[in-house]
Amino acid sequence: MDNLKIMILEKVKNKVLSLTKSTSKPKIILGLSGGADSTFLFHALKNLHQENKITLIAAHLNHGWRKEAIIDENFCRDLCNQFQIQLEIVNASNFAPIKNNGSKEELGRNLRRQFFNETVQKHNANFAMLAHHLQDQQETFLWRILRGTTLSGLTCMKEIEGFYVRPLLDISKDEILNYLKENNLTYIEDESNYSDKFLRNRIRKNVIPTLKECDSRFDIKFKDTLTALTKEDQFLNQLTEETFNKLFQNKNEQLIGDLKVFLSLHEGLQNRLIIKWLCSENVKFQISSNFINEIIKFLKSKEGGSHTLNQSWKINKKESSFWISK
Repeated sequence: MDNLKIMILEKVKNKVLSLTKSTSKPKIILGLSGGADSTFLFHALKNLHQENKITLIAAHLNHGWRKEAIIDENFCRDLCNQFQIQLEIVNASNFAPIKNNGSKEELGRNLRRQFFNETVQKHNANFAMLAHHLQDQQETFLWRILRGTTLSGLTCMKEIEGFYVRPLLDISKDEILNYLKENNLTYIEDESNYSDKFLRNRIRKNVIPTLKECDSRFDIKFKDTLTALTKEDQFLNQLTEETFNKLFQNKNEQLIGDLKVFLSLHEGLQNRLIIKWLCSENVKFQISSNFINEIIKFLKSKEGGSHTLNQSWKINKKESSFWISK
C-alpha cells in the first residue's frame, strides 16, 4: 500500500483518537450499514481495535424496507466475522411505533437514534460513531436552506454531539470511494440513494455537482464558510448564556424573567433566549418562527395574565415579571 493510500486512513484514525481522548481505550459503537461510508470507517476503527487503542462493536439496523435488506445484513455479518469484530443486529420491527411527521426520512432517523441509544446503553459504551462526511454536511446545509432554518441550523452536524461522534465530516466522498477502490474493499450500494423521491438525493445528484461546476473550490470554500458560521454561532450561544443568567432568577425552583430587560434586547437575542428558557424549563414545544413570534407578541402586549401554548404549560406575566406554569 503506497503513502497516499495510507494517508487518508491515518488521518481518520488520528481524528478518532483526538475526538475520544477524554476516555482511555474507549468502547465505540459503530453504525454499520454496509455502505461505502460506514465500511470505510469500519476499516479505520478496526485497525485501532487491533492496535488495542479502542474496543469496537459494530451495530446494524435492518429497517426491513427493502427486499435487499437481508443482503446488507449478511454483508455486515461477514465483514465483522472476517475481522472478529462483535456485531449487534436489530430489526426495526422490534421497536414500538415511533411518532413522526409522515416522512420516511425522519422515521429512519428516529429509528436509528433509538437503536444507537439502546445499543450504547446495552454495551455500556462511551461513544456511538457515525460515518457522515463532507458531502453529507453540504446536503444538510442546502436541505435546511430550502426548508428554512436558523444560524444554528446552518452550522449543520457537529463532530461531537453528546455521545455521538462524526470523525469524517472533513473527509470527502471521493476520498472515501478512492480508498475503497484502491484497496479492493467491497461495500453495499443502496439503490434508494439514487431515487428522486427524496429531496436529499436531488440535492446530491443535481445541486452539488452544479455548484462544483461553477467553482472547483466549492468543497474548500464550503468548509471555510461552515467554520465561520460555527464561530459566530458559538459566540451568540455564549452571549445567550451570559444574558440568560442575568435575565432570569431562580425563585423556589421557578425561573422568573425580568420583562423590561428582555424587551430591551435585540430580537435575535430574544429568540435565542426564548428557546433556552423553554429548554431549561423542560417543556414540550415544536420550534418554529411563528411559535417564537407568538411568545414575543404576548410578552410585548400591555395586558398581563397568561397565554396557553400547550396543554401541559402556559406563559404568565405580571408587571415586570414573566414565568412558566405547568
